[in-house]
Amino acid sequence: MLNKYPLWKNLVIVFALVIGFIYALPNFFPDDYAIQITGARGSTEVDQRVLDRALGELESRGIEVKSSLLEERDALIRLTSSDDQLRARPAVQAALGREYLVALNMAPSTPGWLQSLGAGPMKLGLDLRGGVHFLLEVDMETAVNQRLEALSGQIKRDMREERIRYRGGDVGENRNIILSFRDSETRAEAFTLIRDNYNEFLLDESTEGGEFLISLALSEAEVRNIQEYALEQNLTTIRNRVNELGVAEPLVQRQGASRIIVELPGVQDTAQAKRVLGATANLEFRMEARQDTASAETEQFSFRDEPNRSARLERDVIATGNNVANAQQAFDENGQPQVNITMDSVGGDLMNRATRNNIGRRMAVLFIEYRTETETREVDGEIVETEKRVVEKGLISLATVQSALGSSFRITGLDSIPEAAELALLLRAGALAAPMYFVQERTIGPSLGQKNIDAGLMSVMIGFALVLIYMALFYRGFGMMANVALTLNLMLLVACMSILSATLTLPGIAGIVLTVGMAVDANVLIFERIKEELKSGVPPQSAINSGYSRAFVSIFDANITTLLVAVILFAMGSGPVKGFAVTLCIGILTSMFTGLMVGRSMVNLVYGGRRVEKLSIGGKLANG
Repeated sequence: MLNKYPLWKNLVIVFALVIGFIYALPNFFPDDYAIQITGARGSTEVDQRVLDRALGELESRGIEVKSSLLEERDALIRLTSSDDQLRARPAVQAALGREYLVALNMAPSTPGWLQSLGAGPMKLGLDLRGGVHFLLEVDMETAVNQRLEALSGQIKRDMREERIRYRGGDVGENRNIILSFRDSETRAEAFTLIRDNYNEFLLDESTEGGEFLISLALSEAEVRNIQEYALEQNLTTIRNRVNELGVAEPLVQRQGASRIIVELPGVQDTAQAKRVLGATANLEFRMEARQDTASAETEQFSFRDEPNRSARLERDVIATGNNVANAQQAFDENGQPQVNITMDSVGGDLMNRATRNNIGRRMAVLFIEYRTETETREVDGEIVETEKRVVEKGLISLATVQSALGSSFRITGLDSIPEAAELALLLRAGALAAPMYFVQERTIGPSLGQKNIDAGLMSVMIGFALVLIYMALFYRGFGMMANVALTLNLMLLVACMSILSATLTLPGIAGIVLTVGMAVDANVLIFERIKEELKSGVPPQSAINSGYSRAFVSIFDANITTLLVAVILFAMGSGPVKGFAVTLCIGILTSMFTGLMVGRSMVNLVYGGRRVEKLSIGGKLANG
């Protein structure tokens, strides 16, 4: 019996190894330390003038620049060390001001020809290469006030529909709403309406100066419910936004009663991450105030793109971004950017009720953004950074209502395509139930995880070296071929993780060490089976064939069992556990390929196609 693979099978193996080599190669080109400059808003562009200012500031401070690149919407400055990177960010931020975001980054140095093939290095987790760690705090006071404002608007609309005359109804400083009536009968009618439809309020009746009053205050239980909802809704929204950013293996979890932790390992565009996660972009749809409307019931706002132009709006909010079910960036008939919006059933009903009685009037779209700005100033020769909370409100559009609106309509008047795309992303990912502010922002550089990288690499190298020595000593020629297959297994494992954009964590390195052991286990089973066949007097070629075919069932059973465990770990686990499971899954598949196919192919190359009298497979030459 001759052991030979058909030509097509050998070609498949060679093709797989060549592809593996190409896609594993980028991992040998380390990333450069860099800072990235991006506009604080989607419409703010970074041009050559901005880049020159940044480079000039770095030169004045004696920070060496490796290279700089002006891209479509941002600029990237590569530096020579992590110390220069940490010094450069606050210096450039102070020079450019709050219109721009300056973020730490790791810029890939993969050669262009590899990038053209879609090859890139593995992403390393937060514990190895670093990433971004955010601690955000939910503004619970604003969450309660926003809910009160919405309830106040609904109550006033209900009373107008029931033709109940009232005064007041705005939210007071003490989280209460006071309604005034001219007689006790009207008050009683309003009291019944509110009691039957709004059980979240505690109601109190009183008389003052001839006016009949109802005071509405939220119960403590309702306040806690609103705050809990705001936190949970923001958690869900942040997870959606992280998914929109395409970050692998993120961590998003609550901390205490009002804070959220976000960790983005291996993230490339930290400036974009901060802008998208931190922006509390929301919309309010309001009617333009009539001339005879009391000034206390209106507010004046400027347009975002034309600060000198403004309009006066009613305080009552028709609907908000919380009612948006979907949002997509598109273009209008003049080629200008717009956002097509689809409301949920509640939002569509609110919009229809408000517009069907106001045809001919103008409705405004008000954009509201809460964000944290970093102010930098120089104190005694050192750059000092302070955080400042900013609320911006501006009109996007003011259009005449031509007919009753439903669940679908569009927003025009946006500055640029990136701004329209970013607004659609934020609305599609979900509006935040309450503003959030950055309490802590930490960019974890590679120096912090260097000890983990060194320890992980050392464990893999020691384990790998011991396995190579063991196989060479105990299985001689077959052991050397197994060592080559084992090396190719590691190469394919790295290549697969690079192709899949999987994130390697410290537990993932443990998965690699375990994979090395499992790959050796397969070879040991095969070689021991061959030795048993030789001892039974089976010819060498038949022993080789029997060794691989009969050991296959045991190897397959052991690997499938482990693979099922790894899949369950991935499905049920999170963070580091998932990192271990991913590495283990890929490692099992590559070790089976190299152990059963690549190893067999090398054995066939050495012993197949000719008559063999002896096999170098351990201790002494085994005779056939």
